[in-house]
Order: sequence, then C-alpha cells, then structure tokens
Amino acid sequence: MLDFLLILLAVVWFGGTAANVFRQARYFQIEEYMGIRFIRWLAAQRDRWLPQRPVTAWLIGSLLAFALAESPGSALPTLILIAAAAGAVFPPPIGEVKKPFRATARARRLLGAAFALIGTAALLVLLFTAALPERFQPLALAALGFLTFLSSPLVLVLGNLAMMPVEFVMRRRFVQHARQALAAVNPTVVGITGSYGKTTTKVTLAHILNGRFRAYPTPKSYNTLMGVCIAINNDLAHDNSVDYFIVEMGAYVRGEIEQICDLAHPRIGIVVEVGPQHLERFGTLENIAAAKYEIIKALPPDGVGVFNWDNPHIRAMVARGYPQTRLTVSRSVDPTDVTDGTPRFVASAIRETLQGLSFTVTDTLTGIFEDFVTPLLGEHNVTNILLAAAVAVYEGMPLREVAFRARSLKPAESRLVRSVTPEGITIINDAYSANPVGIVYALRVLSLHDAGKRLLITPGMVELGALMDQENRRLGELAAQHATDVILVGEARTTPIKEGLLAANFSPDHLQVVRTLSEAVEWYKRNLSPGDAVLFLNDLPDTYSS
Repeated sequence: MLDFLLILLAVVWFGGTAANVFRQARYFQIEEYMGIRFIRWLAAQRDRWLPQRPVTAWLIGSLLAFALAESPGSALPTLILIAAAAGAVFPPPIGEVKKPFRATARARRLLGAAFALIGTAALLVLLFTAALPERFQPLALAALGFLTFLSSPLVLVLGNLAMMPVEFVMRRRFVQHARQALAAVNPTVVGITGSYGKTTTKVTLAHILNGRFRAYPTPKSYNTLMGVCIAINNDLAHDNSVDYFIVEMGAYVRGEIEQICDLAHPRIGIVVEVGPQHLERFGTLENIAAAKYEIIKALPPDGVGVFNWDNPHIRAMVARGYPQTRLTVSRSVDPTDVTDGTPRFVASAIRETLQGLSFTVTDTLTGIFEDFVTPLLGEHNVTNILLAAAVAVYEGMPLREVAFRARSLKPAESRLVRSVTPEGITIINDAYSANPVGIVYALRVLSLHDAGKRLLITPGMVELGALMDQENRRLGELAAQHATDVILVGEARTTPIKEGLLAANFSPDHLQVVRTLSEAVEWYKRNLSPGDAVLFLNDLPDTYSS
C-alpha cells in the first residue's frame, strides 16, 4: 500500500501537471487549437519543451533521495522528493501578457479532456508504483510524475484529438445554424480577401455603403469560417434590415476561403493584395494567389469580381476572364491614357499630409472624376478606398456621393491610427500587423513628423518564410531613412533589422534592443517631449515572446 507521503508526492506532480496544462492552454488557444502549429511552437525553443528548473529540481531531489534510500523506514527521501517536486512545478513568472486565456466553451471542453487524461495517468502511475518494492516506490513515482509533467503540453494535443468528434458535431451544427440564418436575411454578400488590407477595405466599404444602404461588416478581424458564423449567429440573424453583408475572408492554407464562400455565397468578391504575408504557412506566392482566387471561383457567373490591378498576381486573375463583370482599380495608371484594358477606377494626384490623403478618382469608363479627401493615413489606403468605391458605384452610388462619404472615414483598429497624448507626443498605432508593403507607408507617415524625434518601436515581421530575414533587414534599412530613434523588441528575432539599420549608417547611440513592449513604452514616456512622434509597428502575440 502507498503511504500518505507517496500520495502527497503524486498530488504535487500531477497537480502541477494540471496547472501547467492550464498555463499552456493560452498558447494553444493563440495557435487556434491547431496541434501541429502548437508543437512547432514548442519545438522552436528548448525551454518550452525542456524547462531548466523542473529538470534541475527533479535531478537534485532524486540524487539526494537515492543517496538516503538505504535508511530503512526513513521518510526523509520521500520528503526530499516532495520538496523537489514542489520546486519543479511552482510556476515561473509569466511576464507580459498581451492576450489572456479565454474560457470559451471549446476551451473548457478541451481542458476537461486534458484533466481527465492527467487523472488517468496519475491512477495508472499509482497502481504501477504500488506493485513495486517499497524502497523503489518514491523514486519511481517521482520519475514518472516528472515525465508526465514534461509531457503536459502534449496532453493538450491529445485532449484536442480526443474531443475532435465532439467539436466536429458542434461545429457542423453551428455552421448549419449560420447558413439558415443568412438565407433567411438574404443580404447581398460582399467577400473581401487579400494578404493584407482586408479589414481596412471592409471598414471603408461598409462606411461608404451606409450612406445610402444598410451594411453590416464582420466585426474586428473575424475572418475564419467560425468567426463568420459567430457574426451571423450573434448579430445578423433576424435582422432583415441589412442590405449588404461584408465578409472578410482570411486563410492560412488553401481551401479555407472556399469553405467560407460555401457558407456565405458572395455575389461580389474583392481581392486586395497578394504578397508574402503567411508565406511560412503557404510555402509559395503561387499558393497564396491560388488561395485568394478561391473567392473569385466561388462567384456566380453573373457575379462581380473587383481587383487591385497594381498587383501582378491579381492582374493575372483578371486575365483568367471570370466572372464576366470584372472591375479593376489602380493608383499607378495615368487616367488620361485610356486604352482597352485600362483599369476602371484610377487614382491620381495623390498627396499625403498629417491631416490625411487627397487624390482624384477617375471612372475611365464614363469619364467622371471626383476629388477625394480622407483623414486616413498611408498611401496604400488609396487602393482600399478605390476598391470600395468600385463596389459602391456599381451598386448605384454616384462617385460624388462616394467622395463625400470618404471624408468621414476612420481607420480600422490599430492600423495607422494617429493620436496625440496630453503631453503633446504623437502616437501612430500600426500595431495590428506588419507586412513588406505596409511598412513602407507607415514609415513615410512617421517621416511627416519633422518637428522632433521620430521613434520607431517594432518587433519586426514574422511568417514570411524564407524571406523573413531579408525583409526584416530591408525594414532596418528603410527605418534608417525615416526614424531618428529605434527600439527593437526581442533580441534574437530583430537581429536582421539591427543589421539593416547599422548597414545604413544608423547611429548605434539611437538604437536600443529590449525584451518587452512595456520596456519600450517606459523609455518613450521618459525620453520623448512635446512635438515628438512614435510609431508602433506590429505587436506580436505571446507565442513570439522569449
């Protein structure tokens, strides 16, 4: 029979395992419950799958207990092992948390399955240990408890696999409910996809259409199948006043946009950009382009495709000839040089100030043109406005009315949002994400502030596959042209940016590398003065923290 101390030793190890599973669940949730991505994240740093403190505590405790194991009837070896176990499972400091764990229904089901696996493992270990000679029981229990603790992240993966049949059934019900709700409301569905620019285009189109119609866009960055279902089931269902349902569609692998289209059945499809964002997951730009084209293939023959002509990958989509109605936009074509194949809506005379953008939009089919003025910053937003304008004009809004609505546009959350603190410091918040195209325009906005220091705070760009180091080095080279001071967040990941800065003769005295965003914020609060500006370029999730 196992005595009280051995049971206490088991409680410490397996209780610690359960606590560690709960801590790791936040990262599993950030990785969208995808086991392969979570395992890849674990494997990226040794401390994630083989943390030093538990190994050291278990090893020292086991050696001491083994040395004292010859003392017959002594409780000291077991007490040492209990102390070592407590030291091993005691949680380390969490540090900065940007996205806390959300106890959703799925997360609770996952944790329930994981805890059941831990309880089963504990019972099997206790039964196995009880069958051993008494002198070996403490060390065997400590070793098996330690191995279970180290395996705790994989328990989440196993728990997720165990729950897959349940999740499949619940997911199917949820999707079916959304399908029925959308059919009952029956709005015109506009789908928007692209490597970047989706959310801004969505927000822009909704704002313009709401000048004459009732448009409902999917909230925030809800751009997965389940996110779209949440939007339908929670907000769109039973609201028959909605004329247009604007659906942002994202993808990490081919086929995901096709699934969303199978639910939403868009009549209008917009392709904003094709670029190396998420190249790490797609493998090639061709795969990314094929994934984005799924939205065009899903359109009915009498549907409308809206394309960014300036992107060569999207231009190739236009050449495929589907659907029959294809609207193209450009901010690089001369609107006075109209030939067969000239984009339908063209922006010219583009000018950017701290107050926003001004440009002229010409409808090359009709010859009508209007001057646009908008508070949005970043020249790339001209393309987003053009795409929205193309849809609005096609749906019956005069170009003049579209231009009027553009005057009151507001930027999407954390996408080149400019504000001034009570201390007189300008904050440019472009922290949602960063891509090789967007960084150019964000840095140009920073350059517009020429009255004081121009501070860039960034952790760099991620998920660019083989291009990541190259593009981050280019970020450093560009930053040297626009920023007077730079703070890089995360030493190892930002090394290419640092190399690019120094290669461009940026002063090392104006460059700092910190571990967390909080440290960077504290620095700017201490060192910036009225008239200075700071650009927050990207903010990575907790899975990228070291």
